[in-house]
Amino acid sequence: EYDGERNAEGERHGRGKARLPNGDRYDGEYEHGFRSGQGTYRFKNGAYYTGEYLQNKKHGKGVFFYPDGSKYEGDWVNDQRHGYGVYTYANGDTYTGQWFNHNRHGRGTYVYKDTGSKYVGGWVNGNQEGEAELIHQNHRFKGEFFDGNPVGQGKYVFDFGCEQHGEYIQSEQDEEEEELSLLVEPKWKASEITKITLWTPHGENPPSPREASLVAAAAAEPVEE
Repeated sequence: EYDGERNAEGERHGRGKARLPNGDRYDGEYEHGFRSGQGTYRFKNGAYYTGEYLQNKKHGKGVFFYPDGSKYEGDWVNDQRHGYGVYTYANGDTYTGQWFNHNRHGRGTYVYKDTGSKYVGGWVNGNQEGEAELIHQNHRFKGEFFDGNPVGQGKYVFDFGCEQHGEYIQSEQDEEEEELSLLVEPKWKASEITKITLWTPHGENPPSPREASLVAAAAAEPVEE
């Protein structure tokens, strides 16, 4: 069912509205029988897309509202999230960054709504991978990630002025558990703590010996994720 403009050949061409056999609806621009240009497509399950089309496919800039309440706003290529975009998940988390073939891929920032923590760095096929920072309220981790977990050497940087260096290592496994080793999260092993900068000579008073000892003791405690 179609109501709209047509060209001399009788093709849908220009502005029009259509109801598809499956119950979906489209309201927007057509070109030589194809959805092309600006338009809004409403799915019968409640989802809808508004943005650019090219030959019946989402292509260009557009916003997709999903049935679960999540939303993607950004670039589309050949019906895929591809380029740069922002995805707001149903739980309030957000991802802002690069996409490739519908997956988070490249550089991007993922913000966890419940904690306020955020991951800033590399992504490969939807997974956290590559050089990145995991930023928390009062400290951050800088290092490498693979399949969503930190791996290898890195450091924790604390807001009160010290850095704890070390590496994430895989826990030792029994022979019969070797096949499950990839499922075990790596453990943090600290190697050193850099000198703490307790105060700077900008008119501030230096800390008392008791304050200095408390800060040093806190810095020496290992970090558990």
